[in-house]
Amino acid sequence: MVRMNVRADALKSINNAEKRGKCQVLITPCSKVIVRSLTVMMKHGYIGEFEIIDDHRAGKIVVNLTGRLNKCGVISPRFDVQLKDLEKWQNNLLLSCQFGFIVLTTSAGIMDHEELWDCFPMFPIILSFFRTSLEHELITKQ
Repeated sequence: MVRMNVRADALKSINNAEKRGKCQVLITPCSKVIVRSLTVMMKHGYIGEFEIIDDHRAGKIVVNLTGRLNKCGVISPRFDVQLKDLEKWQNNLLLSCQFGFIVLTTSAGIMDHEELWDCFPMFPIILSFFRTSLEHELITKQ
């Protein structure tokens, strides 16, 4: 069967494995956009380390899960976002601005919405989001 959206399949696999309490998940096929999105998630501690396996085909990624992720998803189609509309997207996708990130692609690379305010690239395009629950954040801070 043909995969329609590789990014959506990858993030849905992570989401399902996280809900089932798994510690690792295998994502196939691999792409640069998925790897860079996972790097943003890893930088903020939502997932652990990941390993890219080159099988001389489409590639595989093994992701270590930390149990911190509540929901992740793809925004499809990719919408052009103006900086003044970013707060509206933030309110629609995230529970609170403190408990999640929106992943955007720009001419400067793939980054989250907080990095976007620091470098002000020209035309950001929204890719995906990931968030954790308020209860989980309060439990881990105690």
